[in-house]
Amino acid sequence: MPDHSRIVRSVDFTWPDLKQKKYKEQNTGFKDISRFILLGEEEDDRELTIQTRYFEIANQGYSSIERHRHTHTVIIVKGKGSMILGNRIINLDFMDTIYVAPNTVHQFHADRGEPLGFLCIVNRDRDRPEIPYDEKTLESWLPDPEIRRKAKI
Repeated sequence: MPDHSRIVRSVDFTWPDLKQKKYKEQNTGFKDISRFILLGEEEDDRELTIQTRYFEIANQGYSSIERHRHTHTVIIVKGKGSMILGNRIINLDFMDTIYVAPNTVHQFHADRGEPLGFLCIVNRDRDRPEIPYDEKTLESWLPDPEIRRKAKI
């Protein structure tokens, strides 16, 4: 059996041998976020059942607010920020590790004066996220008005 093991080298939270990917399609409610797929996308990664990805949100940026059936493991590796996680707003600091359970509404924010970078580990084969496209849907997802005020769509 061939050995597909490898190291993906980083230089200052970039990966020169990898192409930076679009975060998502336009009009999905995000601002100033970049993405690299580190492992789990290439043909030589077919033995992996997971993808390891790196996201970086510029200061005052945010990810899309979403929910889906698949789980996430997220590890903060750069900066600090906050997130909506279900019906909570949580401050995030370096090396915090987050479990996002199935169908939990979540959104990451770089809102504490610096960029927020994190590793995100997900199943390689997974469902597509649901994204609220209007205030009425957002209200049904987040009934607490304080949490809803933080959300960006």
